[in-house]
Amino acid sequence: MPPRNFLGIPAEKSQLATSPYVILPVPYEETATYGKGTQYAPAAIIAASQEVELFDDELRREPYLAGIHTAPSVEITSAGAKAQNEIVYKSCRELVQQGKVVGMLGGEHSISFGAVRACLEKYPDLTVLQLDAHADLRDGYLGEQFSHAAVMRRIRELTRKTFGVGIRNYSSEENDYIKAEQVSICSAGNVYRNPRWVDELVEQLSGDVYLTFDLDAFDPSLLPATGTPEPGGLTWYPVLELLRKVITKCHLVSFDVVELSPIDGNHASDFVAAKLTHKIIGYDSQKRCQS
Repeated sequence: MPPRNFLGIPAEKSQLATSPYVILPVPYEETATYGKGTQYAPAAIIAASQEVELFDDELRREPYLAGIHTAPSVEITSAGAKAQNEIVYKSCRELVQQGKVVGMLGGEHSISFGAVRACLEKYPDLTVLQLDAHADLRDGYLGEQFSHAAVMRRIRELTRKTFGVGIRNYSSEENDYIKAEQVSICSAGNVYRNPRWVDELVEQLSGDVYLTFDLDAFDPSLLPATGTPEPGGLTWYPVLELLRKVITKCHLVSFDVVELSPIDGNHASDFVAAKLTHKIIGYDSQKRCQS
């Protein structure tokens, strides 16, 4: 049997000391309000990754050879989302300060705040690129300021350099905030109407980037296993084009893949999440090889 780590890679390519990439599982779920199950996502993604081919047909190479370490799951607290983010912050900070690219597997989207906060300490001019169906710009939701529905509002209290992609559902309150703060958003509608959307977005990005990927950014026909699915979402190849161009142009500091809610007997969504994680690492590792 393969090792029980991301991709099932051998020990010589998965040691922390020699791996530039660290998979960090965070099976946290507390503020989810519709479909449940994100606490099971990291284990499902890692299990699905065991079926991902190590050879990438697009890149014509095996990205894992750069070194990918799978860390133990982050401690989960019942003390609330703010306290959980403090734990995430400390875990990510230690790795980011070592120069690691952290690939955090959620868990619900609220945990991204702690990771971004950690990255900002090392990369103060950081831009946060959000792929998501929802704006997540509420000032709070159901009495919780650190809700998954408010994560980008909290992040924008740390940095105003955010770009939202694939957004297609948000509240009147969020609409007012977007207009007042001139939040940069490429809606899902714009993606479908504008064939140049990828290049126009990439033109606006440079320097250090943190990628937060809420899997409900994808259309439910591709990835139905998420707690808050929205029709009219993004599709596989345009997303890969965006990620490839962003990572090629910018410096990917770290990233997260969140909001998978595994469905028993439906492994497709788990596999999409695992393959997406593999592609992100693949694009970055290829860039490192060429530099």
